[in-house]
Amino acid sequence: MNISVKWIDGMLMVGKSDSGHAVVMDGPPEIGGENLGVRPMEMLLLGMAGCTMIDVVSTLEKMRENLSDCQTKVSADRGTEYPKVFTNIHVHFILRGMKLNPSKVEKAIKLSAEKYCSASIMLGKTAVITHDFEIIE
Repeated sequence: MNISVKWIDGMLMVGKSDSGHAVVMDGPPEIGGENLGVRPMEMLLLGMAGCTMIDVVSTLEKMRENLSDCQTKVSADRGTEYPKVFTNIHVHFILRGMKLNPSKVEKAIKLSAEKYCSASIMLGKTAVITHDFEIIE
């Protein structure tokens, strides 16, 4: 996997991926940014949330669960000393579907957290990562 990041001005930058997609990143005004894009550390959490969601959705589909929607809400704490790594991350899944089996949902989340989600497992080296979920019919 290869990516590139191009500095534009101030703290504004554009990242490009192998797959040909681009994303704008920026810093807050207090460090010279103009708040024109997502912060790089936010991007890490977004990547982790997307990675685990792919795992959970695909696992539930393989389990023949009738999933119609999935959303994650992630909250995180960072250390106060540099390098200010993530210390605690909580992932809350909101799943919608007909007669979703809670034990299958729990298993799908556990498989992602412990086996499949590279981003979660990597961030778990510095942070305590917890998960919970709610099912909406």
